[in-house]
Amino acid sequence: MNNMELLVNDLSIQGQFTDIESFREAIIRLMGMRNLCRKFGHELYCHKNMAHAQVTNAMIMPQAIQHFPRPEQSALMQWLTRNGPYWEDYQEHGSDDYFECNDEIVTDSAVGEAAYRCFHAGMCQLVSMIPSDWEESPLSVWWRDNGDVDKQVGVINHLDAGTIEEVLRNEQAPLESWVQLEATCRARFINIRFAEDAFSPLSGHPFVPGAAQRIIERLDILDRLKTCFHGGTRTPEGNLIYQKYFTGDKAWFSDSSDGEKREFKRELTFKHPDNAGETLFCPMHGKVKTPQIRIHFSWPVTDNTELYVVYVGYKITKR
Repeated sequence: MNNMELLVNDLSIQGQFTDIESFREAIIRLMGMRNLCRKFGHELYCHKNMAHAQVTNAMIMPQAIQHFPRPEQSALMQWLTRNGPYWEDYQEHGSDDYFECNDEIVTDSAVGEAAYRCFHAGMCQLVSMIPSDWEESPLSVWWRDNGDVDKQVGVINHLDAGTIEEVLRNEQAPLESWVQLEATCRARFINIRFAEDAFSPLSGHPFVPGAAQRIIERLDILDRLKTCFHGGTRTPEGNLIYQKYFTGDKAWFSDSSDGEKREFKRELTFKHPDNAGETLFCPMHGKVKTPQIRIHFSWPVTDNTELYVVYVGYKITKR
């Protein structure tokens, strides 16, 4: 089961507030929902642009919050401008993905990002400001997928702390360390054979919850792919997984370039997890963007050979 991720709907603050007091009430409510998330060990992800959002017809965020008590100013701006976390640091969808909700294009917004993650089996929900034009749940989001069949998903949209608390009380505890990530992956992905030291490269690096979630999502795809064979041939589901995640400019998985294979041949060669004295050359890898983490594994994936994951850590082929 993937960990829940909650994103602030940046489209729910677009200059609609009539006065400072109504805006302050909305911010107090939003900060209360953020505090509730943190109480349950979760973060509420914002977008960096929110620090400059239009609040009223005449004022943007920095001007409006000058009227707040200083402790409230400080807490809000530390979140928006310094501490985050920011969902765009882990953005999965691209500017050429066309998402639409309520007859509005929502690409490059939290609504589009949440929909993309839901389409890809992630557990992602939204938190919206009130009053706004986004006071409904779920939000019906359409993905116009490059001329293919349009797809629709309902994205849960929280407007108050009560619904968030109900969801988070039923959630599993979020991961808090790379050690927990390793234990979770080894227990969950039974179709993958992890090298004994596969996760060791993460040791000593600060734990990044968003990156841990991306690692789980990619290992889930590998684990599923290993089951998608019949009579030695990849099944239709396996072919869909391959087309979706292993091909194209935004593929989650790719091979290293010929130059990287030559230059980093030694670094991309790993001890065989089962056969003493043997090695595996594993340039095939899964990718996490922020920070740049790679998952190196044996290739090709077949039904009659082990799928080995030999390395989970920071990018090896950095020049």
